[in-house]
Amino acid sequence: MGVAKKFAVLLCAEDSDYVKKRYGGYYGVFVEMLAEEGETWDFFRVANGEFPDDDEIGGFDGFVITGSCSDAHGNDVWICRLVSLLKKLDSLKKKVLGICFGHQILSRALGGKTGRSTTGWDIGVRTINFSSELFSSLNIPTTLSIIECHQDEVWEHPPNAEVIAWSEKTGVEMFRHGDHMMGIQGHPEYTKDILSHLIDRLTQRCYIEESHGEELKGKLETVQPDKDAWKKLCTSFLKGRL
Repeated sequence: MGVAKKFAVLLCAEDSDYVKKRYGGYYGVFVEMLAEEGETWDFFRVANGEFPDDDEIGGFDGFVITGSCSDAHGNDVWICRLVSLLKKLDSLKKKVLGICFGHQILSRALGGKTGRSTTGWDIGVRTINFSSELFSSLNIPTTLSIIECHQDEVWEHPPNAEVIAWSEKTGVEMFRHGDHMMGIQGHPEYTKDILSHLIDRLTQRCYIEESHGEELKGKLETVQPDKDAWKKLCTSFLKGRL
């Protein structure tokens, strides 16, 4: 028998009460999508300053960076420390999957540029288009629907990275750096109920108008993200099956 693979989720946001109660926190959401039998999964609350020690990093086969309310172009102490960690993981050729904020901070660490989207918030289910045949072996269509919730984006992808997906709203929906690092702007791990509760939080905090929030939730009833395809894509990348 081979050695069991070990992965870690780098948590970049506080758990909402709803996600904590329904899924056991965002860690639980990611484990539900990505974990397979025989694997070990851990987490580090990097937004609270909890990082893996240097001598721990080698024991992990891969890392997942979550979304966040913070700006990937910001200079909070934990964000700068995360950038340094990602540079180290790149040098070690560790598998890294970045989601939303994780996609943006990964781009920054690799030399790309991030910032506010010039076209404002993207909230809802969006169709993205693959510009690469990277996933052809998985029999995944050339377009997939994914849940989005962001107001920042990757402005310029890292110099040695390849843009592998785009949408009408966002030019860099996904990028790949080597065969060990990949960023996804959308949220393959989200369910529609998570997004609906997040829309309520954005409304309560006056990030979006209440009427707009109700409109967004109404649209959610008529569309479905391609969750099974995203699960297949993300697990295949992280476990080196592409």
